Amino acid sequence: MRQGRRIAIDVGDVRIGVAVSDPAGMIATPVETVAAGKQAMDRLAAIVAEFEPVECVVGLPLSLSGREGPAAVKVRVFAGQLAERISPVPIRLFDERMSTITADSLLRHSAKSRAKKRSVIDQAAATVILQTALDTERTSGSVPGETL
Repeated sequence: MRQGRRIAIDVGDVRIGVAVSDPAGMIATPVETVAAGKQAMDRLAAIVAEFEPVECVVGLPLSLSGREGPAAVKVRVFAGQLAERISPVPIRLFDERMSTITADSLLRHSAKSRAKKRSVIDQAAATVILQTALDTERTSGSVPGETL
């Protein structure tokens, strides 16, 4: 298992969820939800600068069949723009299928109100993406996903 903090980003049209791992790369925790739009890149770059990660994991929304559709294309463009802003921190694209559904299921069992769940679902999805990537690397011994 590689050492170093990682940041995960769950890109959405309205909100962007952010999560971070501990320095050992074992546990993912939510950080914040960033409003999508013109200011998003500035805020994400600031988060990356604050946490000094060894890499940034961006969720790639594949279809259930594993194919890339319009949403994946949008995320690839977004990730490319982010890569320019946070260089030399590398970006890794990681299959995020079912992350939001998993996050929603986890939040459904909490005591959070519907409005509160909406505000943290993207953070929870980023946490699921990152934890899955960390667990995959730990169990397989290889770096998961695709380097941008």
